[in-house]
Amino acid sequence: MKRGILFDLDGTLWDSSANVVVSWNRALEKRGESLRITDEDMRGFMGKQLIDIARMMFPEADESALNKVLEECSDEELSYLEEVGGNLYEGLEETLKELKKNYFLGIISNCQSGYIEVFLKYYGFEKYFDDIECSGDTGLPKGDNIALVVKRNALDEAIYIGDTAGDCEAADAAGVPFVHASYGFGKPNRETMKLYSIAELPTRAREFFTK
Repeated sequence: MKRGILFDLDGTLWDSSANVVVSWNRALEKRGESLRITDEDMRGFMGKQLIDIARMMFPEADESALNKVLEECSDEELSYLEEVGGNLYEGLEETLKELKKNYFLGIISNCQSGYIEVFLKYYGFEKYFDDIECSGDTGLPKGDNIALVVKRNALDEAIYIGDTAGDCEAADAAGVPFVHASYGFGKPNRETMKLYSIAELPTRAREFFTK
């Protein structure tokens, strides 16, 4: 049986929010915007699709202006994260090494194109993951991308681990059991299985599967 553990990225595998704030504020300053993003703002943005974040930042702007802001902020973000990375949750690499022995591993995020790749390249984690997908590449919501990864890799069973209500809703939409990364940014909208640290996953993974 081919079993997959599929992960959200932000608030599940790492926390890049502080460095994303720096990069977005750099981009906004270059544009001559007076708006500045705080750490609290960014934590509220995590898990949302980029266009929705832009609408929260500039509710009066038209679609063309929003797309331009997103392009400039995203370019600055990827460039900065390539230099500085983010904060990995404790025990992540040891966890991935152990899980890789028995499970298919994937990442599905609502991020822009290139973001997952920056994470993988910065830490040399490409060797641990079998597939990745994001809304920036497909234009699809996260639930559809989870289902896409499950189907194209012929997974017999999969779970999705994330930290927000949106992650929970996406897993439900894909028909995949959800495990809440309770150490992350948010809370699910219903009772779920819980993971209290990424380091405990190797010893608990089997209990999250139904078969």
